[in-house]
Amino acid sequence: MLSDGRYLLYLGFKKSGFNDEYEEKELDVFKKTRKWLDIYFKGIDPDFTPEYRLDGTSFRKEVWKYLERIPYGKTVTYKWIADKIAAKRGIKKMSAQAVGNAVGHNPISIIVPCHRVIGSDGSLIGYAAGLDIKREILKLEKKEYNNVRRL
Repeated sequence: MLSDGRYLLYLGFKKSGFNDEYEEKELDVFKKTRKWLDIYFKGIDPDFTPEYRLDGTSFRKEVWKYLERIPYGKTVTYKWIADKIAAKRGIKKMSAQAVGNAVGHNPISIIVPCHRVIGSDGSLIGYAAGLDIKREILKLEKKEYNNVRRL
């Protein structure tokens, strides 16, 4: 990372280590992601989503698709997602705990907004970065939560 926050992509190496000369290349995906994050952390809903690809099991991908659809400033419960998946699959019930496990494996947790998933009782639960971080991220989206349930 450079002092101004930009990243470098080194395209070649010498046997002795890094090349003294390098070609600085900023990929479009990084530009768009940085722009998205800059807008988001100003408390504004970005009007675009940077490109990404998530690798995981088919169940995790199914859960992550629901996360992608949660609007800025809104929340849903783990149970709500479980009920949607159960209905889509034509089964009586889906485990909210299984959904929580899939949510917890989301590798890009702000862009794919797992912070917008809360407990059935309206409490903040289950955020890998910590519940204080989850509360602050939701504050950016104008959602206030003081009901925190620690597992």
